[in-house]
Amino acid sequence: MGSSEKVTTAPAYSYLGPAGTFTEAALAQVPAAAGQTWHSVNNVGEALADVVSGRSVAAMIAIENSVEGGVTATQDALANIPNLRIMGEYLVPVAFDLVAPKGTTLADVNVVNAHPVAYAQCRGWLEKNLPHHGHIPSSSNVAAAASLLETDTADAAIAPAGIARHYDVEVLASGIADNPNAVTRFVLVSKTTELPAPTGSDKTSLIVELPDDRAGALLEMLEQFATRGVNLTLIQSRPIGDEFGRYRFVIDAEGHARDERVADALLGLRRFSPKVIFLGSYPRADKEQTQHSSRYADDVFTDARDWLAEILGD
Repeated sequence: MGSSEKVTTAPAYSYLGPAGTFTEAALAQVPAAAGQTWHSVNNVGEALADVVSGRSVAAMIAIENSVEGGVTATQDALANIPNLRIMGEYLVPVAFDLVAPKGTTLADVNVVNAHPVAYAQCRGWLEKNLPHHGHIPSSSNVAAAASLLETDTADAAIAPAGIARHYDVEVLASGIADNPNAVTRFVLVSKTTELPAPTGSDKTSLIVELPDDRAGALLEMLEQFATRGVNLTLIQSRPIGDEFGRYRFVIDAEGHARDERVADALLGLRRFSPKVIFLGSYPRADKEQTQHSSRYADDVFTDARDWLAEILGD
């Protein structure tokens, strides 16, 4: 008589690799990912494809930088790939080094390989110390360093601090970022529809399309939050792409979808907009408690509903 066993597969997580990236450092902050399989991918699309296909239970992706703003590739991907949810956010300080093959000096550097975001964050230092340099874009900060050992198209690369522990390169200069306080915000994205419980220190992420291109449309959208006392920590426009004048807005709002004021704002948005993408409610990385006026407390909303129910005889 035969028997069968249920085979379980350990959960896997995808991140922009290879080893040594800021994205890997963000994933290292996720307790559930410790000791599990990590898939190194080349871009945001590949990371989210892993989630959609089930190859990974979640993917860590960069969504915002304190200097450069929103990561548009991530925002556009989340707008166009359905049924994804943000489960948490993680902050990673940004520090860059200029590295080169062993034996290279700063005077030898004419061409620098760098991810475009990293390059923008180090532009001031580069213009001061390498005023005549050229730039070759790289797919990631670590790939920029790795390329130095594979090709001779660049003399140096901008890479995360500590990259010399992973690759046989020499650090020509440390701390070259123009803003020493720069931080990148990452989000863990999954297909789960289960909301984390409210903590009092939460954020809700949305993508909202305006119904049409007319005067006051953006104000009407913002009023859905303002009249309910919901503060926004991010609002960024992105073209929808089907015609001029059509935009969607990437929004982070303070609070949780289970908070009455946020839930009421979501209902208002749904009535107003032809398309609202709910990306999730999740704990804030900075643990800062959400502050709001007492007139927007949960019981104010529930009392108002009870008052209306009494009028209607419900």
